[in-house]
Amino acid sequence: MKLIKHPNNPILKPHATNYWENLVVCNPGVWYENGKFTMLYRAAGDDEQHYIRMGTAVSEDGVNFERVSDEPTFGPSVDGPDQGGVEDPRIVKFGDEFYVTYAYRPHYPGQYWKFAHDVILLPEVGTDSPAVMKDNIANSGLAVTKDFKNWRRLGRVTDTNLDDRDVILFPEKINGKYAMLHRPKQWVGEEYGCDTPAVWIRFSDDLMVWNDPSTLLISGIKGTWEEKVGGSTPPLKTDEGWLVIYHGVENGGEGHYRVGVALLDLEDPTKVIARASDWIMQPEEDYEMEGFYKGCVFPTGNVIVDDTLYVYYGGADKYIGLATCSVKEILKFVKKG
Repeated sequence: MKLIKHPNNPILKPHATNYWENLVVCNPGVWYENGKFTMLYRAAGDDEQHYIRMGTAVSEDGVNFERVSDEPTFGPSVDGPDQGGVEDPRIVKFGDEFYVTYAYRPHYPGQYWKFAHDVILLPEVGTDSPAVMKDNIANSGLAVTKDFKNWRRLGRVTDTNLDDRDVILFPEKINGKYAMLHRPKQWVGEEYGCDTPAVWIRFSDDLMVWNDPSTLLISGIKGTWEEKVGGSTPPLKTDEGWLVIYHGVENGGEGHYRVGVALLDLEDPTKVIARASDWIMQPEEDYEMEGFYKGCVFPTGNVIVDDTLYVYYGGADKYIGLATCSVKEILKFVKKG
C-alpha cells in the first residue's frame, strides 16, 4: 500500500513577492475542525542567514489553501533562545487552545544546502559559552495560541545540550499523563540500544516538565530504507491503536527520506503493536527530488476526515505536498507487519 499523492501537488509553493517565503515553504502542521483545514507552515526567504519563520493558510477542502496574510504568523524572537529561526510545527489541541511544538536555533543556520552534510553557521562566542550557543544546537519549544494569530511562547521542552527535534505531543492524555515523541540525536550507541538516532517516548504531568525517563520506541534497521528514523506527524487515535507516521532515512541518515507507519497500543503507547516493513511514500516527483534536500518527503501534519487520512509533507525542503489514503486500508496494511 502506498499513499496517493494529490495531482495538484505541490499544493503550496514559495511566494515570489513575500521576502520571508520567496525561497521555501515546507513541513506544515495541519489542524482540521468544523470543516476547515488550518495549515501552519515553515517558510524562508533568500537571505544568506536563512531565517526560518512560519505562515498560516486555510482551506475548506484540504487541497486549495489560501494564505491569511502577507506577513509571518510566527517568527524568531528578538532576544530569546529561538532568535535564530523557528521551524517544523506540529499541532495538537487541549481544550480551546492549540499547543504547537517547534524546533528552533539560537543563531541562524545559513543556507545549509551549500555546506557539507549537517554543517551550519556558528556564532562568534566566548570560551565560556554554553554548548547550545557554541554549537548552535537545535532545541524544541512549545507555543500556545487560540487563533494562530496571537501567541504565547512557553519555552524549551528539551535539554539544551541535545539536538532534540521531531518533538510531537499526543493529542490527549494517556492514563492521566501527557505523552511526547522525540528524537535526541546524540542518544546512540550501546548504552541507548540504537546505532542511529531513533524515536523515543516519554510522559509527564505537565506540558513543560519532561524529566521522566524516555523509552526507546522505534529504532532504525541497518541496511534498509530506514537506517535512521524520526517522528513525523502527531499520533492519531483509531479503534486499532495510535496510528504513527514516521520518517526513515537510508545510508545512515544521508540518503533519501521515506515514510513509514506503525501502530501503538492505546493504553500503553510504549508498546508497538505493529510496524510495516515497507515504506508508504518515497520521493519520486520533481518537487520531491529537486530542492534544497534532493530526495525528501517529510510529513509533519495529518488529519482524519471520515475514512480519509490526509498527510501533509515537505518536498525536497522547498514545497508542500498532500498524500491520502483510506484509514481502513492503512490500518489493515500496518497490521500485516
